[in-house]
Amino acid sequence: MAISAALVKELRERTGSGLMECKRALQETNGDIEAAIESMRKSGLAKASKKADRTASEGKIVIRVSDDGRRAVIIEVNCETDFVAKGDDFLNFANQVAERALATGVSDIDALLALPLEDGGDKSIDLARQELIAKIGENINIRRLTTVECENGIIGNYLHGDRIGVIVELQGGNGELAKDIAMHVAASNPQAVSEDQVPSETLEKEKEVYVAQAQESGKPADIIDKMVNGRIRKFLAEITLVGQPFVKNPDITVGTLLGDASATVIGFTRYEVGEGIEKKVENFAEEVMAQAKGS
Repeated sequence: MAISAALVKELRERTGSGLMECKRALQETNGDIEAAIESMRKSGLAKASKKADRTASEGKIVIRVSDDGRRAVIIEVNCETDFVAKGDDFLNFANQVAERALATGVSDIDALLALPLEDGGDKSIDLARQELIAKIGENINIRRLTTVECENGIIGNYLHGDRIGVIVELQGGNGELAKDIAMHVAASNPQAVSEDQVPSETLEKEKEVYVAQAQESGKPADIIDKMVNGRIRKFLAEITLVGQPFVKNPDITVGTLLGDASATVIGFTRYEVGEGIEKKVENFAEEVMAQAKGS
């Protein structure tokens, strides 16, 4: 049967799919638009499952804070390329997911994926994710989620573009200080708030290295001990938030800044897009050849 342009247009508006894909689906279902939508959904989910193993190391960090400042959420949503990460479809999805996470207070990815994308809607976030994969042709993952609730303290946050985000929970101080600390964490990437939070195995590994290096100097054991202890103190100052020089005023440490404001950092969360993901190095010529053979 003949498929009218108006019917194709309606299907495009409802699915966001391409012109030819909509026309083909309508032809296959004899102009039944609801059947065409169902067919496209099944086809899209099949395409999405095939892309699930593809590396997604680009994307966006999103932070949302409640109106009362007592709850905050930070999420990382990944895709395969920077081009898609800057597109409206991807950005809108990431922002919607963050809003839902904030509104519901979920604390893990599985619970988040099961939520409806829109309050009261019947489409889950995971289904919306899979449909978006089918639409844009790239793997998309919601990789990480942290929700912070703070009854008596202050939540500070900072976003460096879309790629680095930080949430800080502060006891004492004020909102400006909390934001400054979040900015510092984004820039300096401390591993812990203070020395007591550094794992003992981390210290032991560093100490082994320093001892081996110091012993090569041929100095007496007591001198070696002093050298090693000095190196350990320097190491701890470099990796702990309170020991680092404050990024906006390197003449003082963050610990001094907090002490002057009678404030304490309860904790922080720092996300950077793609950190820890092993990126697959593609050979462009081979990729083009593979696509040519498959077409």
